[in-house]
Amino acid sequence: MSTVLDEFWAQYDFAPDPFQVEAAEAIAEGLSLVVTAPTGAGKTLVAEAAIHLARGRGSRAFYTTPIKALSNQKYSDFSQSLGSQEVGLLTGDNVVNPRAPVIVATLEVLRNMIYADPEALAGVGLVVLDEAHYLQDRARGAAWEEVIIHCPSHVQFVCLSATISNDSEFASWVETRRGPTRLVSTDHRPVPLESMYMIKDRLGGQALHLLPTFVRRDGRTRPNPRIEHMLGLERGSRRRFRTPSRAETVERLAAEDMLPAIYFIFSRSGCDSAAARLTDAGIRLTGRDDRESIRGIVEERTSHLTDTDLAVLGYDQWITGLEAGIAAHHAGLVPAFKETVEELFAAGLLKVVFATETLALGINMPARSVVLESLTKFNGENHDLLRPGDYTQLTGRAGRRGIDVEGFGVVLHSSFLRFSQVTEVASLGAHELKSSFRPTYNMTANLIANYPQEQAEAMLEASFAAFQRETEMTESADMVDAIEHQVAHELELARCERGSVEEYMALVESLAPKTRNEGIAASLGAGDVVEIVGGSRDGRYAILRRLARKDEGTRYLVVSTSGRVDTLGYRDITAASHRVGAVTLPTPFKPRDRRFIQELLRQVRKIPPRRSDRSPQTHMLVQHPVADCPDASRHVAALRRAQRLQRRLEQHLARRRAGGHGLVEEFAAIRVLLEERDYASGWGLTPRGERLRGLYNESDLLLAESIEHGVFFGLEPSELAALLSVFVYEPRSDQVSAADWPGVSLAGRWEAIERLWTDLSTAERAARLTPARRPDPGFGRLAHLWASGTEFDELPTKGMAPGDFVRVSRQLVDLLRQVKDAVPELADEAAIALKQVDRGVVAAQGVG
Repeated sequence: MSTVLDEFWAQYDFAPDPFQVEAAEAIAEGLSLVVTAPTGAGKTLVAEAAIHLARGRGSRAFYTTPIKALSNQKYSDFSQSLGSQEVGLLTGDNVVNPRAPVIVATLEVLRNMIYADPEALAGVGLVVLDEAHYLQDRARGAAWEEVIIHCPSHVQFVCLSATISNDSEFASWVETRRGPTRLVSTDHRPVPLESMYMIKDRLGGQALHLLPTFVRRDGRTRPNPRIEHMLGLERGSRRRFRTPSRAETVERLAAEDMLPAIYFIFSRSGCDSAAARLTDAGIRLTGRDDRESIRGIVEERTSHLTDTDLAVLGYDQWITGLEAGIAAHHAGLVPAFKETVEELFAAGLLKVVFATETLALGINMPARSVVLESLTKFNGENHDLLRPGDYTQLTGRAGRRGIDVEGFGVVLHSSFLRFSQVTEVASLGAHELKSSFRPTYNMTANLIANYPQEQAEAMLEASFAAFQRETEMTESADMVDAIEHQVAHELELARCERGSVEEYMALVESLAPKTRNEGIAASLGAGDVVEIVGGSRDGRYAILRRLARKDEGTRYLVVSTSGRVDTLGYRDITAASHRVGAVTLPTPFKPRDRRFIQELLRQVRKIPPRRSDRSPQTHMLVQHPVADCPDASRHVAALRRAQRLQRRLEQHLARRRAGGHGLVEEFAAIRVLLEERDYASGWGLTPRGERLRGLYNESDLLLAESIEHGVFFGLEPSELAALLSVFVYEPRSDQVSAADWPGVSLAGRWEAIERLWTDLSTAERAARLTPARRPDPGFGRLAHLWASGTEFDELPTKGMAPGDFVRVSRQLVDLLRQVKDAVPELADEAAIALKQVDRGVVAAQGVG
């Protein structure tokens, strides 16, 4: 095979990297392969070598991706390099040359072929899984494991993944399924990354500083002391340093020759607003020739859209920004706009793209710089700090191979983050790959149809989820011993000769606030005087200031009536405590100065004693024998630690008791439920079960139940589309949308689906299965109007982004196609509905 590889390398005018050579040689030896490397390192070249070797052996090859846009891009790339007659495309939306030697497909298409049409895989000798780390995706990740487990044993696998921390574990599992497997891993970036920090100084003429985040000193990398010194100059409430504006940031990057840049903003509206403001501000980053090229590409890419559609999509403002070299990129854009931005940026015609983190997946958009406006991301409740693995992934596009000497990851200053937090995130790292595999109803039906029971259960136990669980159990055995030793030690520290610490702690907790937002402790401030009733800190205290929050809650710097300066924690302030008054803190503020303390206590003593209104519980607490123990708080703290450790121990033991058979038990529970509902009989499928095999939806059984109960029969095609949309639409908030059906008939059928969901969820909870997601009617009226012929500009989208409308409609098209194929009685209506939905802006899905 060395001659074949020599021919392959001879096509290129550059020498391959060592990891690419090692990977190609492993493929030539007939091994399966796991490759983990940073974005832009050249993993695709390994896949091309594998395809070249497979074609040399006369085998067909499948190249799979997680998203249709990436499949379209790879299809275009391979068509150019191999010839269009040699390459096919299978994405559900597009079927092009399906018997070609090289097939590019979305992963689920291959999974469905393995279950439903294995003969179509005749002659396939290679499967490439691009973005293999996607198997951790909660909704879709199981399909990756299904392909690795169920693909014919002779097929060679090449798994391409971003850098992950447990690559050896993943490769070991692949080897258990695919035979001898080589792990080739590198964290080397072909273009080095320089992390930068941009900060604006209000003094010195509003100077904008762009400095390296790290420097080398004495052979070691450390945080830049100049930045630490600058931030150390900031004192008081008036902030000297601030975050540079988006326009300032882009103009500085342009001046430093650090464009093109991807500028990450973790909100769609933020991306749109940034692109519009820069354009409106008159910033121009392109020349005349670039603008002409941009307009030509844009007009070609959008030629299938009507003038009316373009007006609704804000075409004029969009192309004005593009011609200035500025664009937004996020899931709310229609595919034609999003793919145009990708093409223009890859061609070097756009200079800055404001993007959400969805850009981090797969699409080829290398830049010289990546800007992170924030290192925190809102999770729906709180702003979470990014992890080093997030930083590595987002900055992976910084530095264009063969163009740039180095790439730049630029973090903007934020007054809400310490510089030490910035350096921690920017230290680079990798995420752990965790399986999301769980048996579904559709998977169960296909396993019953294709395998004997013993073999099907063995395949579940062969999943990466079971493999990881077994590893965790082995590691937990040693951990159990360590935890048991720690528990014994803490219980010894918790012993008090005066009485029961456990009883005393229960009294303390019965009087403590139930949450960190309740009780007096949440409202105290400097100058307040609080009287603590019960506990080891019983007494009166003057609050000097509130300290920074720690893991256990707010703490205060206080002075007791004895004159001692101390700190009070949140748990010290029981529910029976009271704010009894306030004092004026002496100036200057010198809490360690004797005269300061004397003046403060003079005011505190003037506050009259509070009339006793202690509850029976408070009297019990004060009179408990442990309350007088000087070490009471230490005993309580030790007991709390012991209880926390005990809970950890119980979790570990529960995991060990579950063993490696949790998935098989879940599979068995699913089978019982399917039998109860007449989808299975013994180890076989009923006609209902055969239909279930063809329904690949997150709510597969609820959809099947709705079909079997006749919910979809007797509808017009537009009504069928509207009702089926409840199985694909998910609102961006957690609240279920209000139903707004265009008629009594659809409203009644929706109520029938809700009743079926309630019944199924009850049965699932009784079987200890995860209940099905509640269907949502929020897209029903839109789907009905669109399938009835309403034009795009006439739809009452109520703030729904055009890209979201297209995405949900594409999912509806997929579901209509499944129903057409799986339910002959609905085939005619589903086919008509499919055509009525798959039109206009929804049908505008190019293949490159």
